[in-house]
Amino acid sequence: GSSWQTRRFLQCCSERYKNSMREKISVVVPVYGVENVLGRCVDSILAQTYENLEIILVDDGSPDRCPAICEDYARKDERIRVVHKENGGLTSAWKEGVRHASADWIGFVDSDDWIEPDMYERLWEALTGHQADIAMAGLVFDYEDPGYPPRRETNRMDRTVYDRQQLKDLFPVLLNDGSFIGRSLQPSRVTKLFKKSLVEQNLELWEERVSVGEDLQMVFAVFLDAERVCTVPDYYPYHYWYNLSSMTGGHDPEYLSKILLLRERMEAISDRKGVYDFRPQIRNDFLSLAVMAVKNEIWRNQTDSLRQILNNIKKMCQNPSVREALMHHTMDQIGLSVKLYLFMMKHGWYVPCYMVTKVFFALYYRTFWKKG
Repeated sequence: GSSWQTRRFLQCCSERYKNSMREKISVVVPVYGVENVLGRCVDSILAQTYENLEIILVDDGSPDRCPAICEDYARKDERIRVVHKENGGLTSAWKEGVRHASADWIGFVDSDDWIEPDMYERLWEALTGHQADIAMAGLVFDYEDPGYPPRRETNRMDRTVYDRQQLKDLFPVLLNDGSFIGRSLQPSRVTKLFKKSLVEQNLELWEERVSVGEDLQMVFAVFLDAERVCTVPDYYPYHYWYNLSSMTGGHDPEYLSKILLLRERMEAISDRKGVYDFRPQIRNDFLSLAVMAVKNEIWRNQTDSLRQILNNIKKMCQNPSVREALMHHTMDQIGLSVKLYLFMMKHGWYVPCYMVTKVFFALYYRTFWKKG
């Protein structure tokens, strides 16, 4: 028995050594209003096979039991640090986490999501194996409603590694490839492991008021600075949680002003970096989101009268930025239904817009629920 114990002891030592020799990774977790699921998230990070972690829980002025839960965790595991701040929104929270991070490598996990135990192990191996600045994986949408099967979001970037020239070759389709929301860049901040210096040098570029596309502005800027990027193909370790309230999603009357702000910030980042003119692609992306804005107004606005909804759509379609995008977009890979929709928006056919949307969603949800 003693030789087995000795072997086991040496094996433990070598694993410990392997882990201690690896560089530290900082994992930033913005926390707000998630007392019921926070444990699932933090436990999944503590269970990582990559053990040399620094876990930074940023309590963004959470009104529930989250601050206390964070402190409990910090007492249990010395790798956990807690930062309390007054409420400033998701972007302000993870930016604060970056300022407290001490490692050279950084990842992000949002507090209602969770990750597979080997996620940082595999991202780290890819990153060091390819000597890259960013490693990326895929993600799975997990729905609280059992009628919805989990759905994988894949990466459109299918090479295992991109050097600077290969990254530049992607620039013409990085944000829009001519199709509806045709982003080659997978915009999630949470599926990636970053060289921290790339994140730090862009902190002031990221506008904290952005609440639609906040990850897109982040990943876009870091990406333009990267020398090498690698992917872990066919790997989906990140579980993005869709709860019932975020699925049925309230109607957001401010959606258009939010995507206008996103467009403005994306153009500012493109201009500041000056490596390529992304404005036409940013316009296409904005127009795709504007179509979503109109559809959401029709499908999700349960409070206003029909006349008021038609008036709201009219206001959206006549917004100068939307008009400019309708006139000048360069999306040439869009299907007939989107073409029709853009035509109706452009020519003020608001009633047909309304009818088409209502019919489409009714059919879509009916077939979907039948399947479920």
